Amino acid sequence: MATTIQHVKKIGGSLMIRIPKDLVEIENIVSGELVQIEIQKVRKDWFGVFKGLTPLKKEEKLDIHD
Repeated sequence: MATTIQHVKKIGGSLMIRIPKDLVEIENIVSGELVQIEIQKVRKDWFGVFKGLTPLKKEEKLDIHD
């Protein structure tokens, strides 16, 4: 069994998930064939949200008395 993570898109009144070509080839899936899909939401990782923001270094510590 192969796995993939895909975005869900709205088309008309339905939600659609595409199956990537490489996965189709690995699993030998053909048009009209029945497949079983297991749905599991992916938790978002907030790492890197504040790009460019770095922690202060000891050399950069603020001196409010200057």
